[in-house]
Amino acid sequence: MLNYKYQNFYEAMEYNAREYPKQTVLFLEDGKVNYRELKHNIDVLASFLELQEIKKGDSVAMIIANSQEFIVALYAITKIGAVAVPINTFLKHEEFEYILNDCDASLLISSASFAQETKNLLDTTKIKSIIWCEEYTALDAQNHSFSQVLADALIYDQLAPKPKLDDLACVVYTSGTTGNPKGAMLSFKNLFSNAVSAQEAFRISPQDRFIVFLPMFHSFTLSVMVLLPIYAGASIVIVKSVFPFSNVLKQALLKRVTIFLGVPTLYNALIKAKIPWYFMLFNKIRVFISGSAPLSEQVLHDFNKKFKKATLTEGYGLSECSPAVAVNRLDWQKPLSVGLPLPSYEVKIVNEEMMELSIGQVGEIIVKGDCVMQGYLNRPDATDETIINGWLLTGDLGKLDSDGFLYIVDRKKDLIISKGINIYPREIEEVIYKYEGVDSVAVVGLKDTQTNDEEVMAFVQAKEDITLDEIAMKKFLKTHLANFKIPKHLYFVEELPKNATGKVLKRVLKEKLQEGFFQKA
Repeated sequence: MLNYKYQNFYEAMEYNAREYPKQTVLFLEDGKVNYRELKHNIDVLASFLELQEIKKGDSVAMIIANSQEFIVALYAITKIGAVAVPINTFLKHEEFEYILNDCDASLLISSASFAQETKNLLDTTKIKSIIWCEEYTALDAQNHSFSQVLADALIYDQLAPKPKLDDLACVVYTSGTTGNPKGAMLSFKNLFSNAVSAQEAFRISPQDRFIVFLPMFHSFTLSVMVLLPIYAGASIVIVKSVFPFSNVLKQALLKRVTIFLGVPTLYNALIKAKIPWYFMLFNKIRVFISGSAPLSEQVLHDFNKKFKKATLTEGYGLSECSPAVAVNRLDWQKPLSVGLPLPSYEVKIVNEEMMELSIGQVGEIIVKGDCVMQGYLNRPDATDETIINGWLLTGDLGKLDSDGFLYIVDRKKDLIISKGINIYPREIEEVIYKYEGVDSVAVVGLKDTQTNDEEVMAFVQAKEDITLDEIAMKKFLKTHLANFKIPKHLYFVEELPKNATGKVLKRVLKEKLQEGFFQKA
């Protein structure tokens, strides 16, 4: 049973601002912010949101780049009991529109750099206004400046009661292999359970500094690199982009970072890169955390051999579990394993009948504990299929060893993971189907055996007497899909392999790809 010190995110901020008012909480590339200053900005924005008639339970969407504004928005929204909806900033207008309508968002906070995709959402959704981060010139009654709101510094007594531990805090959208994205409803308890458990697993103290360069909207980054450090009274070094990566290393060195979160492709690149000797000698990183995709044994071995002062540790999770489920400990790791379940979480391996399997047997991974989401927003049927008697069915296949370490074997779903980002074939297929002349389509992932990364491949069958053009189709896809979802290759085939019921046999396509049956110049 976990012990929760706070009822909501704001109480953690309030405590730190009182106990460590002058401690730097945010290191920015052009300055820094202490706990007292950050709390003040949160209070100002929270008051403004209430003036905008945002009430407890209302959804406020966030399409914000890595920044102080992201954190201020998250804590201000949840302070007044509204629900924060952080959204993947790589999406396009149609994708944003669906999510905002699905969560019935009342207001949007957007970075101006995404204005091309977000400015017209006032016309196609129910949002009443947009608060713009960064410089945005077209301000009016519906378009407000984030910086001006903070500059006005108006703070009112809060109207809404403070949210409780079991109240809904965030909705994180995670696409399924069928249909549109689903919103995982996460309570304060759900997310705090990750913070409490991870603080123990990684031995986090107020002296730690976390570097954030992966997108804050990602559930893994949000939980481990934003909520955890503030919960523990530690500090966050914000880097707006992973490019150029030399700047990430520079900031890690200059700001004396101790906790570093990355994905396997990044650690693979670091092994091969020529790292300056002074970085290797003077950096303060004690823990490298890997998540979002499997980490190969070779990368783990080579990385720990090169970075001898720190520990690279791998974990496993999913948005529906807030998201961390298991992690290798600093003093006990097993290659190819994603570690032990976090404190208080239960993990079992079961067969199709939900009967628990023996040690070493492969089956579906199910999870129970305070991390398990409240359910999918507006999807009671999907919730009932996913959560059974408190156990969350992950859809992942795995096994446990005699020490309780979890091993991921495969995924039941057709999920593709590319550079740590989840890509869902059905969503891409639905868009390709809209292209004139397409009869049938199948999207699969092709794994690179060296990096464990996957590339998106699409097989397209044209209607009779129709000739499809690859360049034109890719141009069409770019207007409807985020760039990372666009297939690397489009293979036009006479007929897709199907079973007796007409279902496309993706397994056959994957096998032929791996055998080199399909070749592209």
